[in-house]
Order: sequence, then C-alpha cells, then structure tokens
Amino acid sequence: MKKVFGFLAGALCGALVGGVTTLLLTPASGEDLRGQAEARWQSAKDEARQAMEDRRRELEAEFDLASHS
Repeated sequence: MKKVFGFLAGALCGALVGGVTTLLLTPASGEDLRGQAEARWQSAKDEARQAMEDRRRELEAEFDLASHS
C-alpha cells in the first residue's frame, strides 16, 4: 500500500510540474496560435494565387508570340 501511495504521489507531482512548465513555456495562447496559423494560411494562398496569375500572364504572352509568328 505504501508503494502505491508513493507512486500516486509521484505521478501527481510530475503532472503538476509538467502542467506548470507547459503553461510557462508556451509561446502564445491557443487563440493567438490559431490566429497566426490562419494568417499564415491566408498568406500562402495569396502568394500561390499571385504566382498562378503571373505564370498565366507569361504563358499567354508566349502563346500570343507563337501565334503571331
């Protein structure tokens, strides 16, 4: 019984220390992290859309050049 109590006390202390450490070392709140992730996703979509439009313009220019030659 003494071993079980010692194990449970150690597990509880470990969980408490781990929880406090996590709270202290987490860079931002969950809401902040979700906001940052959403902003990064939107930025990536915008960059991909811009790259697609640039490439489309290049291909259209090459097509026009080839068509008129």
